[in-house]
Amino acid sequence: MSNLKDIKSEIEIYANDSNLTELQIVEKLEKHYFNKKVNENLKLYKKGKKKVSEITKDLKISPRKFYAILEKKNIEHKKYKKE
Repeated sequence: MSNLKDIKSEIEIYANDSNLTELQIVEKLEKHYFNKKVNENLKLYKKGKKKVSEITKDLKISPRKFYAILEKKNIEHKKYKKE
């Protein structure tokens, strides 16, 4: 638990130095680490070592959201037509 207290105190110190609240800092950290995981999985996806279903399970997102990330980053992928 001492590690958690250290992290909490560091966040409070950073919040006092910046004009952000603790919640905003935690949200930024969450975004940063999510994007880091996405980039690692995208590298594996490009090499063909990981499938979309495995990536969406790891990241806990829907396939639609993953395909939106692919389109945003201009990565080629198969497009399936709904009929």
